[in-house]
Amino acid sequence: MSSAKSIMACPTCVEVTPTSPPAEAELRPSLREHTAPHTEAAVAFASLLAEPVRAGILAILRDGPHCVCEMAAALDVRQNNLSNHLARLRDAGLVRASRHSLDARWKYYERDDEAIAAAARGLDEVL
Repeated sequence: MSSAKSIMACPTCVEVTPTSPPAEAELRPSLREHTAPHTEAAVAFASLLAEPVRAGILAILRDGPHCVCEMAAALDVRQNNLSNHLARLRDAGLVRASRHSLDARWKYYERDDEAIAAAARGLDEVL
């Protein structure tokens, strides 16, 4: 009696024992040629969107540039909290800031639509 137990894989794969993996020739051709997917960018984007305030910021900015005070009021969060979320989105390249042309004290944020589209394509490849 053998001490190694057999494991059954799906019907199209081969039966293997834990101590002896199947030879490469025994694997299905699609598995031999398959490479690990590149999901890092999609995961990074999804983790940014997983936070409701950041998702809300991107949704608000879909309509055009807004200042921090407008977004904070709309999302019912403190301005310093919103600024921290904006910094994460800015670091990821998804939003950019610019000063008001007449009064430089006001900073307006807008989406970088090219970066958003690239991130969406990365998610689409995973989903």
